[in-house]
Amino acid sequence: MSTSSAQQEDALVTSTDPLHPANLISELCASFYTLGWVTGTGGGICIRTDDKVYIAPSGVQKERIEPAHIFVLPYPQAEPSPHTDRIFLRRPKLNLKESACTPLFWNAFTLRNAGSCIHTHSQNAVMATLLWEKDMIFRISHQMIKGVRIGGNGPTLSYLDTLEVPIINNTPNEEDLTDSMKEAMEKYPSAAAILVLRHGIYVWGDDWQKAKTQTECLDYLFEIGVKMKLAGLKTVLNE
Repeated sequence: MSTSSAQQEDALVTSTDPLHPANLISELCASFYTLGWVTGTGGGICIRTDDKVYIAPSGVQKERIEPAHIFVLPYPQAEPSPHTDRIFLRRPKLNLKESACTPLFWNAFTLRNAGSCIHTHSQNAVMATLLWEKDMIFRISHQMIKGVRIGGNGPTLSYLDTLEVPIINNTPNEEDLTDSMKEAMEKYPSAAAILVLRHGIYVWGDDWQKAKTQTECLDYLFEIGVKMKLAGLKTVLNE
C-alpha cells in the first residue's frame, strides 16, 4: 500500500470531533467495560453513517480500544459472512480482525435499517435467557419500558404494553448465529433486540444514541425481571 493510500485510509478514523464514529466506539466500549458488559475482549459495537460502517476489532481489550483499531466497511455490500469476501475501506495496520459479530450487525442494517448495533455479554441478559429458556422469549409488562421502541426504531412502548425479546440458541462460533438471528427478527418484527442463550444480547437502533438507550433500558428490565421471577412474581400481569 502506498503512503498516500494509507493516509487516506487513516483519515477515515482520524478526527478531533468527539462524535466521530471511531472516537465514539472507543469511548462507548470503555463505558460498556465499566458496566461489565464487554469484559474479556467480548462484545462489540458498530455505527453506520450513510455509506460507511465502523466496527470495533475482535480480541482487543474493549477498555483500551483506540480509533486506530477501527475497521471501516462500505455500505451497502453483500452480507458479510465467513463464506464471502468482505470489502474494506480501511483495515488497522496492526494484526487485528474485525469483530466476529459483523454478519450479525448486518442483520440489523438489512432487516431494521439500523444505524447502530450493540452486542453485550451482560449477566442480566444471560440470566434472563436461563430463566426464560423454556419459552425462548423474555416477556415483561407494567414496567418502565417506554425507553424501548417497537422493532428497535418504531414508536416507543408504553407502560401497559408487553415487551417481548426472543431468545435463540447459542453456537460455538459467533458468525453461526447469523441465520437464527435473522429468522427470529423476521418472526418477531416488533422485537427491539435478540437474546442469545447463555451468551448475551444484540440491540439495535436508528443511531448510536438510541441503540445505547435501548441497551440500557433492556438491561434494567432483564435485571428486574430476573428478580421478580426468582421471587415468584409474575412478570406479565393480566395473564
